[in-house]
Amino acid sequence: MTNMQLNEGLSQISLLVVYGAMAIYTFSFLAFATNLSRLASNKDETRATASGAEKFGTVMLILAGILHGVAVALRGISANRVPWANMYEFTLTGSFIVVAIYLIAMRLKDVRLIATFISGVTLLALGLATSIWYVQVKTLMPALQSYWLVIHVLVAVLATAFFNIAAAFSVVYLLRSANWLTKAKASIFGFARRVIDLFPTSDKLEKLAYRFNIIGFILWSFTLIAGAIWAERAWHRYWGWDTKEVWTFIIWTIYAGYLHANATRGWTGKRSAWLSLVGFVAILFNFTIVNLFFKGLHVYSGLK
Repeated sequence: MTNMQLNEGLSQISLLVVYGAMAIYTFSFLAFATNLSRLASNKDETRATASGAEKFGTVMLILAGILHGVAVALRGISANRVPWANMYEFTLTGSFIVVAIYLIAMRLKDVRLIATFISGVTLLALGLATSIWYVQVKTLMPALQSYWLVIHVLVAVLATAFFNIAAAFSVVYLLRSANWLTKAKASIFGFARRVIDLFPTSDKLEKLAYRFNIIGFILWSFTLIAGAIWAERAWHRYWGWDTKEVWTFIIWTIYAGYLHANATRGWTGKRSAWLSLVGFVAILFNFTIVNLFFKGLHVYSGLK
């Protein structure tokens, strides 16, 4: 794997495709936001059938997702490896998987309402990836030249995608439960309250967040195990208290506590939702701050 042939020209084409996907994600976001605004403004309107704005947004989301997937594939082909060896590639691939999982889950009526969040966050992630975290295609450092890269990182990306969607439901749950928003009757806050009222009941939101979090936790557990096996192959030890290893375990512990609290019914509602968000913030911290400002064997931002 040391004599990989790189194709910078193809990686630039991949970047152009990303920009195209971002443009279409923007149309999708605006369409879904328009649909939410319409529903919030018309109290008597039902969701028995999708509106034109929602249908257009869905088509745009699918088209953007296809282009996004093509960009991921082209980046991988240009590097002659899987495209998740640095922050840019991880964000590119991870945001694509979030969209793919969401599109599969769109069959569920309750899931469709977070389309604005999904398209908006994906657009933001790609914006950061292309403007701040972009690096030219590079060969892998020796420690990464292993099939465990495919196993370990792919499962981590999948886990993060499920945690991302669960975090969206937790945010809506907390907004629905906020007293200041519940009592709002006028201005932008009153409109925001009507938008939140479109979502499922608090009980359903909590259950949806729990279901996505439990899948994410299972995948994250495998990430931790696979990472330890990979570490033994690369550095001849399963655990070395490296910064990335520690934060991976901290994240696992937070979500384990979240699931335990829900299973015992001793800590649900707002506290459970906040714990879910704390876990996701820890994931974001691990991906950004740890990669950018900490040193260690696992820090692979790709940025100098």
